[in-house]
Amino acid sequence: MNNKLLAATAVALCLTASQAGSAPTYDLMVRGGEIYDGSGGAPVKGDVAINGDRIVCVGACPGTAAKTVDAHGKAVAPGFINMLSWSNDSLMQDGRGQSELRQGVTLEVMGEGTSMGPLTPEMKRLEAQRQGDIKYPITWTTLDEYLRVLEKKGVSVNVASFVGAATVRVNVLGESDVDPTPAQLAQMRGLVVKAMEDGALGVGSSLIYAPGTFAETDELVALVTEAGRCGGMYISHMRSEGARLLEATDEVIDISRRSGAPAEIYHLKAAGRDNWGKMDAAIGRIEAARASGLRITADMYTYPASSTGLDAAMPTWVQAGGVEAWIGRLKDPATRARVIEEMRSGSPTFENLQRGAGADGTLLVGFKNPKLKPLTGKTLAQVAKDRGVSPEDAAIDLVIEDGSRVQVVYFSMSEANVARQVTLPYMSFGSDAEAQAPEDPFTLSSTHPRAYGNFARLLAKYVRDEKRLSLGEAVRKLSALPAHNLGLHERGELKVGNYADVVVFDPAKIQDHATFEKPHQFSTGVSEVVVNGQLALANGEPTAARPGKVVRGRGWTGWKDGGCKPSARDWRW
Repeated sequence: MNNKLLAATAVALCLTASQAGSAPTYDLMVRGGEIYDGSGGAPVKGDVAINGDRIVCVGACPGTAAKTVDAHGKAVAPGFINMLSWSNDSLMQDGRGQSELRQGVTLEVMGEGTSMGPLTPEMKRLEAQRQGDIKYPITWTTLDEYLRVLEKKGVSVNVASFVGAATVRVNVLGESDVDPTPAQLAQMRGLVVKAMEDGALGVGSSLIYAPGTFAETDELVALVTEAGRCGGMYISHMRSEGARLLEATDEVIDISRRSGAPAEIYHLKAAGRDNWGKMDAAIGRIEAARASGLRITADMYTYPASSTGLDAAMPTWVQAGGVEAWIGRLKDPATRARVIEEMRSGSPTFENLQRGAGADGTLLVGFKNPKLKPLTGKTLAQVAKDRGVSPEDAAIDLVIEDGSRVQVVYFSMSEANVARQVTLPYMSFGSDAEAQAPEDPFTLSSTHPRAYGNFARLLAKYVRDEKRLSLGEAVRKLSALPAHNLGLHERGELKVGNYADVVVFDPAKIQDHATFEKPHQFSTGVSEVVVNGQLALANGEPTAARPGKVVRGRGWTGWKDGGCKPSARDWRW
């Protein structure tokens, strides 16, 4: 459809939406912007009119509005979807979600491997015990109850979640390296069905970390089959992003094929210089699977460094039973010696991200223990040298002293791979970080700059400056593509009848400012963000409104045609 026809169609829709023979009035009008509707095409100059929480006109919208946003000279787009958010804790602290909101994010999707439910009493106890700088009471049991707590508390952005495969596993099996009996697996499958009918988007796994790594492929297929027949998908931090990248990619594809559910790869990357050249083959496997009819997609963050814990530098067998058991084992000299030997050997039985980055490329950014916080911003190599020990010994000591996995940044990726991946047509984007603000308690620790700049960096660096993809295509990857993959048919596009999630930004001025040295810096260039029809950001600053809602998947029993179906292949993909 050409631009003139698109504009004419929009006018017709607007006239249909208004009362015949009279100029309509709207609650909110975004007027005169360059409209990128999410389809990936060129923009059309026009208006977006909103009543309540819905879009009622796109194009030439006659009439007046109670509130008007002047968007002349700016881009108007659907709200951006963060496919991998860790705002579980941070939104409990600050419902504004500022570092995300100020980049145009209107939906935070959580659940990478673990989720905030379903919980047992013991899981609640341990979660409370393990909290870091942000502390809050755990008053819920199910995932749905947690999301409702956020909505009731008041959040600026919408929230949604996958149910974590590891969370389901721990609920039934605990944190040890054990296989489920048939009865236990049936119980786990039931928990997935309950979560899906409560509105989860699918099953999320994270297979390099204990206890999630203890799940074998057949177990995952069983859980994902339940999600698939409930209209959900499988999304995975694969079993390896380094030495076994290709084998891990094959496993994701196999789980999708056997379960009948679509699958997405979290933060696709090739970690470690020795593995950079494997990206071509990994992409080839994904595209071959897509060509065969499987729905395989991926998401990424726009930086050549990852961030996780020192648990990703140690074998998973030592971590069985939870962080407390892990630390207890590390205090045993014989166990410590074995762990160090395996950390140095590059054993293919676990994902050693520190080995791929090197001690000089491992930046310490998050501690629980106040006595260790002065080490924030140093590399593992620096701390090892200062203490007169090996990097492996330093890593073990820091975990013991902090009582946690210790948050770090691993510089292990290729910028050339990152630049190539942003152009893949099936690639969406996730920060893999929590929504933060440059204030306490967030500034008690450092973070990865992706928490403040992931989406703005795409639009500034890769679209405007390097011209690797068009602005229309970037907007599609930030909105309509992830919405479609998640089955959210009333979000992700600027279309009459859809929920009014809208972002207004200046393509010439949008810019990320966060760096690895100084990550707590907001991005700029987004002036307005509308969430469910209300201005959550106006003139670049958060408003008092907290319009965020729980967004639920297609298995939710609250939908007219919700609930689970006999087979994943019977569902409308």
